[in-house]
Amino acid sequence: MRYRPLGRTGLTVSEIGFGTWGLGGDSYGPADDDVSRAALRAAFDRGITFYDTSDLYGAGHSETVLGAALEDVRARIVIGTKVGLLPHTGFAMPQDFSVAHLREGLEASLDRLRTRYVDLYLLHSPELGLLRDDPEIIATLKEFQAQGKIRAWGLSARSPADAKAGVEEFDFPAVQVNYNMIDQRAQDDGLFALARARGTGIIARTPLCFGYLTGKLAGDHRFTGRDHRANWPADQLSRWAEAPGLFAHLYDAAGQRTATQLALQFCLADDAVSTVIPGMMTAAEVDENVMAAERPPLTAEELTDIRSIYASNTFYDRSAKQRGKQQ
Repeated sequence: MRYRPLGRTGLTVSEIGFGTWGLGGDSYGPADDDVSRAALRAAFDRGITFYDTSDLYGAGHSETVLGAALEDVRARIVIGTKVGLLPHTGFAMPQDFSVAHLREGLEASLDRLRTRYVDLYLLHSPELGLLRDDPEIIATLKEFQAQGKIRAWGLSARSPADAKAGVEEFDFPAVQVNYNMIDQRAQDDGLFALARARGTGIIARTPLCFGYLTGKLAGDHRFTGRDHRANWPADQLSRWAEAPGLFAHLYDAAGQRTATQLALQFCLADDAVSTVIPGMMTAAEVDENVMAAERPPLTAEELTDIRSIYASNTFYDRSAKQRGKQQ
């Protein structure tokens, strides 16, 4: 495993981080807590030091599982959690960034995580207009930092455009943003260049596009229960499912690289990215993901090829959310 600074936050994180959304047991189907804890221990043993969670995931259950699994190695890991986004289904995202909710949310997260401090505390998908109207939100994060309850603060952005605006307007020291082979907006809109100039740490989320860039999901796969992928219209899911085939010549040559590893290596190829946080639910997934950091990096020619494929295709229907489930 290799490690990178998270911008100017003073935190150092593993290139491969552990995304724990699925461990909450609802948004990616049911999860077995024993399997989850084994995956978390396997990740630590393989050198993963950054763990991303939220009080939203399983209504805090993800934090609880993480805290129990890694309490004995707390001083050797970096935990990032989020606050402000309220439980929901569909694409409507209720939120509460009141100072009272921030205070209550942090104390509850600390209890579930079994820790006295959070390394990175992120606002979870706020409307930026709210931050413009209420300076007390960021002031409260700085207060938490001064109190030693958090080591650094940042923004988990709704979009790359919001991430860029957040850095420009509020100087967030760290931002979490969607970035993968079929969603390169963060690179296109200048966020990465701005992050380099400002010393902003970039956390690349959705590197596997909700599992579709693993090449293991068919276009006709139907999700049930509270799995968030059930919100998307079928034609959008099919579009994502077809995407890995366009990159197959890059990941299956001589069996040296899996589709998953190619997707993670792509994210790490840009030095603006501090860490990438694929969702992991089993020790086997941990092993495959960690090996992405151990493979030779992508060549300039391979990166150009990926860029060309991205530019030549439309992987996202802008009307998809309007046609999907709103509630």
